[in-house]
Amino acid sequence: GYFVARQFLGFTGAHWGKRTTLFWTKLQASRHAKIFRFARGGTIYHLYSRIIYSQIGHENLRNRRDHEFEYIRTRIAMLDFVLGNLGNHYLETEPAKVAYFCTEQKISPSHLPSKTYSGRHMVRPTIRYFVDRTPMFVSSPSEPSFVTFTYLQGPEANLAGFAHHLRTYLPLFRQLSEFQFLFLARIDAQFAKAAEVFRDLVTIPLQSNPAEDLLRYFRIRKAWDLALYGSVTEDDLIFRNLAKERFRGSRFEHFYRAWKVARVSDQEIREELHGSDKPHTVRFEAQILKAIGSADPDAGENR
Repeated sequence: GYFVARQFLGFTGAHWGKRTTLFWTKLQASRHAKIFRFARGGTIYHLYSRIIYSQIGHENLRNRRDHEFEYIRTRIAMLDFVLGNLGNHYLETEPAKVAYFCTEQKISPSHLPSKTYSGRHMVRPTIRYFVDRTPMFVSSPSEPSFVTFTYLQGPEANLAGFAHHLRTYLPLFRQLSEFQFLFLARIDAQFAKAAEVFRDLVTIPLQSNPAEDLLRYFRIRKAWDLALYGSVTEDDLIFRNLAKERFRGSRFEHFYRAWKVARVSDQEIREELHGSDKPHTVRFEAQILKAIGSADPDAGENR
């Protein structure tokens, strides 16, 4: 796959100098790797040799192919996370992930995030799973364990990609009794908003019957907004105060405004938030993604 010099040096404990220069030269001379130089990303190495990958049993791994810069930047960020957390028990490949969820956890493939590919030269469409290839690991390979999912936020200012990722994974999340989710970014500017998005799109939908609670909250709130105080009981006020915290955020505020003027029906809200019939233990954490190793001061390498 793709890597930068600081990652190699950080992993091996080596330093900039003659030895590392000889290594890069040999890597190129043997045609095991290519070098790309980007104005925004510095020098990037692409290990593509079939000989190298065959040694680890992945001769046809897609890491050998060329990709666009945004993909490369994401892969380098993923490698930073893996190198900084080498003790994790990673589900490295698509078959490993499918085996873990379908064979060990007895989950139907229909619940896995997937993408269907078709083409003129294909006899039938091909379904691929976990095409985002974000790092995923289990707490223990030999004991009952839970899985940790990750998402790497790029330099973009919005969280539209994160929201799409969560919606794609939600059918799988519904099948798990326990899991952890790590939101990773180079800076913490989006951490609070990411936690809110995760709560709105994952935590609340996995609670039991959130739609009925939300609709009750809407009815009480609407009555209060219309000054129909006589129709609101003390129990309603207690429920409203608890629900106000539970359903805070722009998503539920948008639902309320649309529901209040009949643009969204009760049934549509029930379909959007149909809840879960099993208990879930869900942990969310936002972490700074640190760069591994130190950049070459003469190369102007960008993280």
